[in-house]
Amino acid sequence: MSESLPALLRRVRACTICAAHLPLGPRPVLQAAAGARILIAGQAPGRKVHASGIPFDDASGARLRAWLGLSPEQFYDPELVAILPMGFCYPGPGPSGDAPPRPECPPAWRAPLLARLPHIALTVVLGQYALAWHLPQSPRQVTQAVQDWQRHWPHTVVLPHPSPRNNGWLARHPWFEAELLPQVRARVAAVLAQAG
Repeated sequence: MSESLPALLRRVRACTICAAHLPLGPRPVLQAAAGARILIAGQAPGRKVHASGIPFDDASGARLRAWLGLSPEQFYDPELVAILPMGFCYPGPGPSGDAPPRPECPPAWRAPLLARLPHIALTVVLGQYALAWHLPQSPRQVTQAVQDWQRHWPHTVVLPHPSPRNNGWLARHPWFEAELLPQVRARVAAVLAQAG
């Protein structure tokens, strides 16, 4: 733990460990500062985020901010919100959407980064890859883990990925927006109030 978070972030942003597997080359996209109170554990940047270098700079990000009740200014304040996807670089296209996050990323970087975020009060787990890493004892199916949200509440909540590709899931599970999201927004507001 002698290395500071800013120094560690510089090393992460210079990472090339899986460069040979990345069709657009490495461009780690993440956000963190030691004061962060909320951790967003997503999957991996998409093509648009790879191009901009800004986390969740796409339709998924707009939906996620609405789910959490966060303004763009709050969301992009690293002293409030840390954004650490399971893979930091765009993995390329897959058979349905993007390819999975590269497996090299979590063992190389996740534990050291999380160890330097001592004030996280709420972890938002998005999708199956983040679920498998952050809550290995939870149900492997995202839907079941979302339904079982009170199990890890109030410090962790599992959400489906906010991608437009999940519009069908949202339509089939109206309880998610009607019942869970108000709880999530209230928790986010309470965490940020404590940070102030």
